[in-house]
Amino acid sequence: MKKSIVNTKKRILLTGASGTVGFETLKRLVKDPNYEITVFDVKTPKSVKKLTPFQGRVEIVYGDVGSSSAVEKVSHNKDFTIHLAAIIPPLADTDPELAYRVNVLGTANLIHALEKNSPQCHLLFSSSISVYGDRVNNPEISVTDPLKPSPGDQYGETKVLCEKAITQSNLPWTIFRLAAIMGNHKISKLMFHMPLDTPMEICTPQDTGRAFAKAVAFKVQLENRIFNLGGGEDCVILYRSFLAKMFDIFGLGEANFPEKAFAEKNFHCGRMSDGGRLEEIIRFRRQNLVDYFEMVNREVNPFQKKITFLFRNLIKRWLLLQSEPYQAYRNGNEAEIEHFFNRNEKKMTEPAYQ
Repeated sequence: MKKSIVNTKKRILLTGASGTVGFETLKRLVKDPNYEITVFDVKTPKSVKKLTPFQGRVEIVYGDVGSSSAVEKVSHNKDFTIHLAAIIPPLADTDPELAYRVNVLGTANLIHALEKNSPQCHLLFSSSISVYGDRVNNPEISVTDPLKPSPGDQYGETKVLCEKAITQSNLPWTIFRLAAIMGNHKISKLMFHMPLDTPMEICTPQDTGRAFAKAVAFKVQLENRIFNLGGGEDCVILYRSFLAKMFDIFGLGEANFPEKAFAEKNFHCGRMSDGGRLEEIIRFRRQNLVDYFEMVNREVNPFQKKITFLFRNLIKRWLLLQSEPYQAYRNGNEAEIEHFFNRNEKKMTEPAYQ
């Protein structure tokens, strides 16, 4: 009589695996032979290119998390789900309907499917520091602080709704509220939304992916708890200093924009005062600010940097035109001025490169 073979592998579902953090998470999960991994992601040329090399090692299922029927197919017999699929800024702000459908309805679809088909599955969710809103004047952040996304922050609003749905579900769950995850960021108008005097705590994609992958082995310690996830004290920097360093690395010279190019309120970021709690449990931190800037520097093509330096003034003039705070101040748009600035009238000086 043949003995039945019992599958002792932990069955993991990972959504959003082609994203910056998702890809780092996947690279670490596949190293553990005790994991049976299903990847669920929207099908795009980018996702196919990134995930195809993993064929044979993981099950790859393409689909839309906003489709309940698509999510239903990957929700059976799962022990642990890492939910990273989301629409992030700036797209989340320019297309709030898409952000709601993917982030909020997608999370609801996942919860309902898992409750039905894998009721004991542990759901680990990626939230954001944006749920705390503007913290320029009180940058020390704790998970017990009220959730108050800044006005107009569609992304932060969706994360608050997702958290509520998860904590009210019947699943065991864990929520990581992520600090500024720096990786593959493209220059956009959002760079002008953050006040220059904002203390920001970063975490590299590598350390963040390591945190999500390692969390699988610590589900008992993490169950039904919320954690702030950041790089720690060695990853805290003032935004104006961060900007200056990045401009130098890319060959843009000084970040000598007028002060009114940058908002003075209604963004997010700060320091995770209790971020050490997660580190004490899973020990995921390996990199600091020095490591991050060295990684960025290695990725910059020296020839491209020289070309950028030659055209730096032209590039910065173009960037300044993307600044919504700057345009609001120059055009006297009272509603936007009220949104971006404190009521301390200060003469706007023009940058030296104009």
